[in-house]
Amino acid sequence: MENRRTWLKKIGLGTLGLGMSQYPSFAQPITRDYPKNLDTNTIFLNANENPYGPSPLARVAMAESVNLSNRYGWSTTSKLVVELAKKNNLSKDHITLDAGSTKILNLALLYTALKKGSFVMADNTFDFWTSPAKALGLREIKVPLTSDKKHDLKAMLNAIEPDTRMIYVCNPNNPTGTICERNALISFIEEASKKVLVLVDEAYIDLTKEESISPLVQRTKNLIIARTFSKMHGLAGARIGYALAHEATIKQLKSLQSWSNGSLSVVSKAAALASLKDTPFHKKVYDLNDAARAYTIEQFERLNIKCIPSHSNFLYFSLANYEKDFFEQLEEHDILGTRIYENDGQWSRITIGTIDEMKTLVKALS
Repeated sequence: MENRRTWLKKIGLGTLGLGMSQYPSFAQPITRDYPKNLDTNTIFLNANENPYGPSPLARVAMAESVNLSNRYGWSTTSKLVVELAKKNNLSKDHITLDAGSTKILNLALLYTALKKGSFVMADNTFDFWTSPAKALGLREIKVPLTSDKKHDLKAMLNAIEPDTRMIYVCNPNNPTGTICERNALISFIEEASKKVLVLVDEAYIDLTKEESISPLVQRTKNLIIARTFSKMHGLAGARIGYALAHEATIKQLKSLQSWSNGSLSVVSKAAALASLKDTPFHKKVYDLNDAARAYTIEQFERLNIKCIPSHSNFLYFSLANYEKDFFEQLEEHDILGTRIYENDGQWSRITIGTIDEMKTLVKALS
């Protein structure tokens, strides 16, 4: 019978078992499901994914957990909740799990829609969750960003109407990459939560040096924080998200889940547990993203593409002064980008990939 090391080599993980500190994941290509009309040379800069893949520890844990997929993994669920509680300096009663932060956003919507009314959000911000919000009978109130593309927290407070149930803040904000000043955000939450539920999306917080506002959930019932393993941890396809909230609020959220904490697979939970321990990997991802982002900003400015200072793994930029057809250049070079988010100024967004991918992007645009 083949030993474990031989087996790991066959699935591309042997070197990980021999020496995690080498982080071969940064050198080895990440296989993935490509759309049928694209080939493996396509550069994906459209979904803010981590281009370096899951951590070496997570890869091994996922492979080893496959044979346990016939079991529900109750104990793994409990372990993950405990570890997340430790990470956030909270108790396990402050946490519920779901399949990605978008599912957490949907869960918060169900909670909000128990009473019909409206919700307040920035314009532009992450809005994948707004369609079900409207289907649930909630009315959208949009508040423009400031001139430097940040949340206008004061204006959002003033936008609260008698029937408003919730305010959404994506921090750092997608697509702009801007971040709220911590003290200003805390003051905003303390004031807004007196009237409505505040939903803070911290999908990208691990890619910044900012602290989470998670300590606030211990004293604020009207606060839900959505977190994810999709970005820093490189587990977007594994679908792992969780909510942080006051114990009483978590109880209410769980009552809206047919099986609280039950939507994550055994493989996904194993990956999350292992990735939480891989601090060297997180630092490597942070440093590589920081360097590639700085390079891209410098080169974009050279090409007359104005960038907003970013606190994440993507850039928001204006094509108003760019002389070529940006999206035509992307298509010709098999690069996937996004779209125009604001016609005034021709603002778009691009994901920060590896340094080599960003060099290919710059060459395509030059």
